[in-house]
Amino acid sequence: MTVYFENEQDHAIPFDCEELVKTVIDATVKSEKCPYEVTVSVVITDNDTIHETNREFRGIDKATDVLSFPAHQYDTPSDFNGLSDDDFDIESDELVLGDIMISFEKAMEQAKEYGHSIRREIAFLTAHSVLHLLGYDHETDDERKEMEEKQEAVLKSLGITRDEA
Repeated sequence: MTVYFENEQDHAIPFDCEELVKTVIDATVKSEKCPYEVTVSVVITDNDTIHETNREFRGIDKATDVLSFPAHQYDTPSDFNGLSDDDFDIESDELVLGDIMISFEKAMEQAKEYGHSIRREIAFLTAHSVLHLLGYDHETDDERKEMEEKQEAVLKSLGITRDEA
């Protein structure tokens, strides 16, 4: 697995964010039984940058917690049968999942609001975004419930709970 990780924001992060992100990506991909090694790009940014990106790519003029940019459109989430050579990195032979952008400021706000640690919030947003990269969405209640169950299962498997303060 290759994770291209960048921290482009100024807040001190009280844990090894890159290691956490890699661990959650790996666990999420494995939980979906992906038969390939994967490549993911992750940027930890601030509210201003994610606001600008959200406006540019989604037409939504506000900051958000996480943005996902899948490299492949799945007919069915985590159905790896429809992939082509173009979906793989030519040098590493890894499946390119796409890009993740997380606002550390928004994650801090949400961690405080939900009463858990920033570490837990970053882990949650990472799992959520990887599921988007694998074709999941939450447009309907059923889709939302399925994603929530999958996210919680990944975090639970890693011992990352809402009890983290």
